[in-house]
Amino acid sequence: MRESPARARKRKAMPGWAGTKNSVKKRTGLNNIIFIVSIYIVIFCLSSGGLATWAREGRAVCEPVQRAPDVAAGESERFLAGWAQGRRDSAAGRTQEAPSGEWILDRVDENIISGNKIVTARMIIHGRRGSRSIESTSWIQGEDKAFTEYLAPARERGTKMLKLGDQLWTYSPSTDRTILISGHMLRQSVMGSDLSYEDMMEERRLLKMYEAAVAGEETVLDAPCWVLELKARTPDVAYPSRKIWVDKTRFVVLREECYARSGMLLKTTEVKSVVRVQGRWIPERVVYKDALKAGDGTEFIVDAIEFDAAIPDYLFTKASLRK
Repeated sequence: MRESPARARKRKAMPGWAGTKNSVKKRTGLNNIIFIVSIYIVIFCLSSGGLATWAREGRAVCEPVQRAPDVAAGESERFLAGWAQGRRDSAAGRTQEAPSGEWILDRVDENIISGNKIVTARMIIHGRRGSRSIESTSWIQGEDKAFTEYLAPARERGTKMLKLGDQLWTYSPSTDRTILISGHMLRQSVMGSDLSYEDMMEERRLLKMYEAAVAGEETVLDAPCWVLELKARTPDVAYPSRKIWVDKTRFVVLREECYARSGMLLKTTEVKSVVRVQGRWIPERVVYKDALKAGDGTEFIVDAIEFDAAIPDYLFTKASLRK
């Protein structure tokens, strides 16, 4: 039955009728808005590969799933704590500051310094008259002991070097003589290469030798790096100051510049490839260039390396040089 015009006018005149009608319209519009916003949130989460979680303020957010970067085994829990803090800072909208230079140097030392290691390597010396290759095996114990024997070519075979603390001896089979390398002789080239005896002596931790400050960030070998400026803590170092580029993930020095006290550039180092061995990242192929010497530098290639190897103590004696 249709409602008569008089009854309809009477109903509309009743108190609250207009407010009820407007409330229904408002609730309907609000529900439509909520539905549309919900659809956008779901689409955003699915497209970014994330999962909806509750933020600390109680708001629903979409947070992409992230994985911790691959780091070398043996690094301390401080790195993981720092990475987790960075994730929390990122979620809160805060910018993470770079770690201290000392912290970075400590991670570099942790990665490369081991109790014992045996290294088989080649030096390819690119001189003015051509290139030549020298093969060697080194037995290294901690920071103070090292024994190296040269295997090829024939004229260098049997040449040996022994490092004990801050002393270095060399043995030449052609003269059957053992010589103590000291003073200015430490700055001389090793077999015509771009490496000096001082370079061969340096097995100490960088953090013991240098103070470090973060100078910036750059990319080397497609890897984000921290740029560190190093100043010598003590006078008994080969280079009073250095500038190094440290891989942020692997804590390997990928580039280095070595300076004299006057600020003159003495030597550069460029890492060409990096390999992981027994949970540690090591430079596999490195080019050293003496800035004061002609030629195209010296390549140092690691053919094999074994960490925490068993090394007999008698090897680190002067008697072993003549065996």
